[in-house]
Amino acid sequence: MTAVSGSGYSLQKRSLVTGGAGFIGSHLCRRLLDRGHQVLCVDNFFTGSRANISELLGNPNFELLRHDVTFPLYVEVDEIYNLACPASPVHYQFDPVQTTKTSVIGAVNMLGLAKRLRIPILQASTSEVYGDPTVHPQTEDYWGNVNTIGPRSCYDEGKRCAETLFFDYHRQHDLQIKVVRIFNTYGPFMHPNDGRVVSNFIVQALKGEPITLYGDGKQTRSFCYVDDLVSGLIAMMETEKAVTGPVNLGNPGEFTMIELAEMVRELVGSSVELVHRPLPQDDPRQRQPDITRAREWLGWEPKIALREGLTPTIDYFRKMVG
Repeated sequence: MTAVSGSGYSLQKRSLVTGGAGFIGSHLCRRLLDRGHQVLCVDNFFTGSRANISELLGNPNFELLRHDVTFPLYVEVDEIYNLACPASPVHYQFDPVQTTKTSVIGAVNMLGLAKRLRIPILQASTSEVYGDPTVHPQTEDYWGNVNTIGPRSCYDEGKRCAETLFFDYHRQHDLQIKVVRIFNTYGPFMHPNDGRVVSNFIVQALKGEPITLYGDGKQTRSFCYVDDLVSGLIAMMETEKAVTGPVNLGNPGEFTMIELAEMVRELVGSSVELVHRPLPQDDPRQRQPDITRAREWLGWEPKIALREGLTPTIDYFRKMVG
């Protein structure tokens, strides 16, 4: 493999992954290393964990840099995957101002680096840009239904502004951008206390605690296994320059929260009860991606069904919960 960056010649493609010690970022680092890349993992460990990438530290093609993307970064790489940002409500609402700064100022800094090096940059955006959607399933041309001043807006609006910055850099500076909107993703290396529904249900079932459903439990989500998601990220990065996105990446299989809870109980082998709590403010009632663009532009669609992906995820949490 050869690569030519703005800084010179390299025998290996050099990939920068911000948020590389996080759940999705750590899986992406592994996959890129498997593909023969040199990987620079950048993380400030606000939500990322050294444990997620500990076995990579001895790999000569892997480098870890503790850095906050709200400050400029000066490195020489061939491509940038910008994943840095807390992604679960528990984490991004802990310090909402910093969440917005990470999305917006972090995007400015990474876009500036990509502009200097004249390299492609991928933005990990989110299905949360659609808010509580009035269109179902969600297509990329839907502008969304987002509360700009609610408790989730630090993340929702931060990611929307980041998309704006990416497309303005593309139009103003002819920068090669790639924007993907990630729908609910799950798998090993999720944080056990991130407040996301898959990790919540699994940890509660493993501990023999009641599974908490919010509202009537009939709200829906679409769950994509992390291996499928990472394949989509790489496929998007490798498209020709004209393909900018945004592109939805997710599994269109739609499940109610009750259906997910019952599946987790079955796979864990637990008979814990289901309890209902009030629905959080601005929690979307429906979430399902239309992945027509991903199929047509990337030749990508998820291959791993929910039941199949839950099994290794439960095995991972079983070792953690002990």
